[in-house]
Amino acid sequence: MIALPGDMRVRLVTALILVVAISQLQTIPVAATVLAAAVTVAVMSGIGGKAWLRMLHVETFMILLFLTLPFTVPGRTVLTIGPFDASAEGFARAAVIACKVSASVLTIVVFLGSVEAMRLGAALHSLRVPEPIVRLFVLTVRYLSVIGGEARRLQEAMRARAFRPGSNRHTWRSYGNLVGMLLVRALDRAQRVEEAMLCRGFSGRFPWQEPPRLSRSEMGFMALAATAAVLITAADRL
Repeated sequence: MIALPGDMRVRLVTALILVVAISQLQTIPVAATVLAAAVTVAVMSGIGGKAWLRMLHVETFMILLFLTLPFTVPGRTVLTIGPFDASAEGFARAAVIACKVSASVLTIVVFLGSVEAMRLGAALHSLRVPEPIVRLFVLTVRYLSVIGGEARRLQEAMRARAFRPGSNRHTWRSYGNLVGMLLVRALDRAQRVEEAMLCRGFSGRFPWQEPPRLSRSEMGFMALAATAAVLITAADRL
């Protein structure tokens, strides 16, 4: 098992450094190697089954990328379907993008996937991110699940009234009403939450604690991540 740093600032900065470096890759061998390394680290860090399920959702979009991009990039034709020609360069570009996206998502999941919103907000605040952005992020993450639960309850109420989706005007009108009702309930919930926060003395700023000083091992971990980012970037450019 790999022991990750406990300080969220270190995790945030490390994930940012690695994702930026991964996003700049341009060759298949290096991108595939980075993806293999990310999968290895994810397995050794012991991420849960829900994280791998999220990866399946990501890979579904990557399949769509392979089905469309090769037909839009000019180059040497390797496959012809009717009037459409798929190029080798298109498949290569799709493979690079798929490796980069998968490796980036795995990196974020490993470092930040199991972190509570308030801990992540405290780390952002300590990194001098503006308070309005931190507050918006924390409240959005906190209440996404609440709004999702409200949407599920509304859908269950529609099914209880014998609603069956189809490709007709009634279905689209019903979905429009669902979205409208969801927005109304979200606004009502936001007003109640704001009133509750004001009753508890909220003045526009969360009471963040002063973060501790980074240890030498944590500084070394960030330096190691920066070194890895430089090395993979250099290897990609050779």
